[in-house]
Amino acid sequence: MSRLPQVSARECIKALEKAGFYVARQRGSHIILRRDDPFARVSVPNHRVIKVGTLRGIIHDAGLSVEEFLELL
Repeated sequence: MSRLPQVSARECIKALEKAGFYVARQRGSHIILRRDDPFARVSVPNHRVIKVGTLRGIIHDAGLSVEEFLELL
């Protein structure tokens, strides 16, 4: 398993947008991203630094591997 760097919400959202996601809505401090084909919905907390466990969950929910996500960064 690759070691994940510390990333902000903005960096995470930019990487997910490269993978075909778009910002669907925001509720409070959580930004909801969506991809239509294949369907996936991901919630990203709007924090300066996303914790490693949370980031792994986001990557898993997006249907990406850690290596694919690191390439998108």
